Amino acid sequence: MREIDSRLIEEAVRDMCIDACINLDDSVLKSIEYNKSREENDVAINILDILIENAEIAKDKKIPLCQDTGMAVFFVKVGQDLHIKGKNISSAINEGVRSGYTEGYLRKSVVSPIDRINTGDNTPAIIHYDIVDGDCLEIEFAAKGFGSENMSKLKMLKPSDGIEGIKQFILDTVSEAGPNPCPPIVVGVGIGGTVDKCSVIAKKALFREIGKHNSKDDIKNLEIEILEKINSLGIGPQGLGGNTTALAVNIETFPTHIAGLPVVVNINCHSSRHKKIVL
Repeated sequence: MREIDSRLIEEAVRDMCIDACINLDDSVLKSIEYNKSREENDVAINILDILIENAEIAKDKKIPLCQDTGMAVFFVKVGQDLHIKGKNISSAINEGVRSGYTEGYLRKSVVSPIDRINTGDNTPAIIHYDIVDGDCLEIEFAAKGFGSENMSKLKMLKPSDGIEGIKQFILDTVSEAGPNPCPPIVVGVGIGGTVDKCSVIAKKALFREIGKHNSKDDIKNLEIEILEKINSLGIGPQGLGGNTTALAVNIETFPTHIAGLPVVVNINCHSSRHKKIVL
């Protein structure tokens, strides 16, 4: 059995938090540049130019892309033949978040839900685990801002609503969100499972690299179709018009009960911040 020290996890998570909040993912930046070349609205082109410039400034000056450095969300795959020495893995991840948000001078935005008292270090993180074969540890991190998170929705459709009901719910959610999630957005969609599972796979969909589609052809085609329809809404960058409302629609599915059709739309802003490491 392979063994790693929990301090390696802490250090890796610390660095991921800082890196993700400062350096915009290449796939996102390339998508913004590509959409700018196709945009016909002058105001939208100017905004996309500003987003590109903002990413360059953040990288050069090593400052956050956005003042909302988000809530820390992790998807972790733990090899069943791996032993972690020292702290348990959740404690190590939270210590890494604590260090990253403190040493990186990132805004600490996590509060208790009722009395709204700040926890002071952006913990606890949201952590989803999978036990997998092997002896490696894969950690995916996202800094999830709440301007976009607040625009997300869940709906328990009837099975008879079918694919058309799913499409309409996604379009209605994006349309109602308008400028609030700071478009151009990334739209994560979960279809199936239960209420909790559907929400998790919608979140997981946001971690996918821009430009990569679901491996199933029917879902890939659905992603392409819905992206075109979203970009026909005319919301545009920052809600000021144009045909670049979304950079991607990423859909994940899971088998569900015969009586149900859960759908979750989880929206991300243009600053789609995520990193992945394997230890």
